[in-house]
This record gives sequence, structure tokens and C-alpha cells, in this order.
Amino acid sequence: MSRLGLIPPMPLAPAIGADVTLTRDDMKFIAALVYEQAGIVIREHKEAMTRGRLARRVKALGLNSVAEYCAFLKTPQAAGELPELINAVTTNHTAFFRERHHFDHLRKEVMPRLVQERGGRRGRIRIWSSACSSGEEPYSIAASCREVIGPRSDLDFKILATDIDTDILMRAEAGLYPAELFERLPADVKPLMRLEASPGRGEARVAEELRRMIAFKQLNLIQAWPMKGPFDVIFCRNVFIYFDTQTKASILDRFVSLLAPGGFLYLGHSESLPQPHANLRLIGRTIYERTP
Repeated sequence: MSRLGLIPPMPLAPAIGADVTLTRDDMKFIAALVYEQAGIVIREHKEAMTRGRLARRVKALGLNSVAEYCAFLKTPQAAGELPELINAVTTNHTAFFRERHHFDHLRKEVMPRLVQERGGRRGRIRIWSSACSSGEEPYSIAASCREVIGPRSDLDFKILATDIDTDILMRAEAGLYPAELFERLPADVKPLMRLEASPGRGEARVAEELRRMIAFKQLNLIQAWPMKGPFDVIFCRNVFIYFDTQTKASILDRFVSLLAPGGFLYLGHSESLPQPHANLRLIGRTIYERTP
């Protein structure tokens, strides 16, 4: 029995010159499977990218071709491979303080009001980074909020950071990044990102005081959500671009149901609501406020 539970056994590495051809039928199968599992739409023009990412799984599993990988995915033994497939095809491109205007709004408008309203009585403040990728977004949130909160302990403050990709979440939770990423930050936000010594040369680690503000969890946005809310702020940036209109509308309704009245939803720069929503009003560039 091989590591995949298939007969006959397969080699631990693909044959030299493994076939990475992705047929139209296999592309349709992969696209349908990814959509079923994660709601992500893989369009036909992404075929080359998809082929390259599937090739990594072919190599990792010791298979001889993409066709063999697709055949394996159709077997009951492939249940444990499905998260790896999703990890392989998802895109994780982010940066610290990306789309700066959201963090300026959070630090200068939202947090001062929340702290004034809820400070002194252990008031609850919750922020959700719903597709946190490798962690730059939630750490930027933490740094922005820490600047407003300061050392005070009279607030119940927490950031929830979720992503579907289990591998990227491990990297995010570690808080280790190339030092040059922090060196390139704009001068006015660089002091906000508190760092500590890292054992790795050329690396820097986000300080513990920021890391402990965040809870990292795996979450598939099209499946059940265990959290009850309410959230004062939800970041959902550069996520809707991967979903079709129906999936976007469904997720948006669920966001709104967990967003406190007067709370804010931040979308990515190239995104908009799939349709007007009765409980959201646009107040700034890709910034929406939850109405009562």
C-alpha cells in the first residue's frame, strides 16, 4: 500500500520528465472541485497558473502526471489531499499596510471612537481579518490599534485572523518576515510596527505584544462559521475577486449579520458590493458602514 492508499504502490518522486499536461477535461474537473470545496472560481485564462501549481502536488505525492493526480482526487483516499489542493491553487499576495487608507481610517477615525465609548468598563472590541494570508494584514491592524489603545488594560480587545490555507496560517502565526519588508515601510508607519530580535539572519519578528492581540484560525468562508460576533470591523480585501456573484452575495449577507451597527467593512481596491445592500452605505473608498 502506498502513502496514498492506492494500488499499485507509487514512487516517492515523480518519474523524470513527469507529464504536467492539463487537459481541458482535467481543468474542468479541478475548477469544479475547487469551486465545490472553497467557492473559488478558476477561470480558463488561469490554466497555465493552475498547471504549474498542480505540478507541485504531483511532485509532492510522487505521481507521474497531472492526469494521475486528477484520477487520485476522484478516489475516497483523497480526502486528506483536498486541503492541500486548495492551498496550492489559492493566491497569497499581501503586504504590510497594503491599501493604506483603510488603516488610516481605522487608526484615526474608528479606534478613537471605540476606545472613548468602551474604555474604562472592560468594553469589548472585535476586528476580523477574514482572509489574512501570511499575516501582514492582521499585524498591520494590531499595530494601528495598539497606537490608539496604548498600554491600557480596561478594554477587551481581540483580532480574529482567518484563512482557508493551513500552510500560510502557520507562517502568519510565527510572525517572522524578511527584515527588508519592515525597512521599506513608510516613515510615518514604521514606528507602529513593533519588532523583536529574530534568530534568523535577515529576519525580523513581530513583537509579542502585537502577536498576542491576534487569534489565527483556519476558516473556509463558504462553510459554517463558528464565531457569533458582533465585530466592529471586518476586513475582506481582495477576496471577492475569486468568487462568483452568488457566492459573494451570500458571504456579504453573513458579514453584515455579524457586523455591529455602526461597524465597518473594508473591501479591496478593485472590489465592490455584488449588489447594493440595505444595511451598508459607502462612506469612503471601499469603506462601508453598517446601518441600523
